[in-house]
Amino acid sequence: MLASSEVFLKTTNNINPDIAIILGSGLTNFFDEKDILHSISYEKLPDFPQPTVQGHAGEIVLGSVHNRKIVCLYGRSHIYEGHDPKTLANPIRVLKDIGCKLLIVTNAAGSLIQNMTAGSLMIINDHINWSGHNPLIGKNDERYGPRFPDMSDAYHKFYRDQLKEIAEKNNLKLFEGVYCMYSGPNFETPAEIKASRIAGASAVGMSTVPEVLVANHCSLPVVAISVITNLAAGMNKTKLSHQETLENAALAEEKLINLIKNFVRDVKFDDTSRNN
Repeated sequence: MLASSEVFLKTTNNINPDIAIILGSGLTNFFDEKDILHSISYEKLPDFPQPTVQGHAGEIVLGSVHNRKIVCLYGRSHIYEGHDPKTLANPIRVLKDIGCKLLIVTNAAGSLIQNMTAGSLMIINDHINWSGHNPLIGKNDERYGPRFPDMSDAYHKFYRDQLKEIAEKNNLKLFEGVYCMYSGPNFETPAEIKASRIAGASAVGMSTVPEVLVANHCSLPVVAISVITNLAAGMNKTKLSHQETLENAALAEEKLINLIKNFVRDVKFDDTSRNN
């Protein structure tokens, strides 16, 4: 067990959350104040890399939603901040250590589909890792998983199907597609976007894939949602900026949070999952 896992369990009196959620750029308001049980700064968690980007608070918050214990990571660290990719594994392994059964990952992403415009939500069904990095490179930690983890169901279909059903019941349009990761920090070029589209991607971004790789390695099932904040480079005449990302993520925040809360309420856990 990592030191940060011990800090979390000691602070929360050994509460084991059911579900973990990683909130991406500009997504900051999952819990109502009354639902918060504990809050811990990443600075107090020795294994956690510290985020430096606007829109990533750097705080792990434990709360209760629909009688389920939920832990939220408010903010993530990125490879482009200079972190060793291996350190990006630690927060996910902490979530595994403390007993989470499911990981929900969110991000802000650029769209490669003309009608999937800013404010849309896309469930991720697979990814392309064009970042040039992998947090699993190096000596394998056998406590968490095998040297060569399977990625054929990286975004657990059992949970994706439930999420899509819940979105349909609530009349929420939910796109589905492949997420392509670049390392950043620059936005992608029009040529890179064209290559990504040819490869089968529907959205691009600078996160998520390292977390999903580590979660699969330690048998923590994943469902992931992209908040579309812009059309990707070359698809219109507007120059891209992080400010636009934050503003458009905020516009979609309410419907994303409502979707996740409905999912948290209704989700059935996979008793045959690799997580058990």
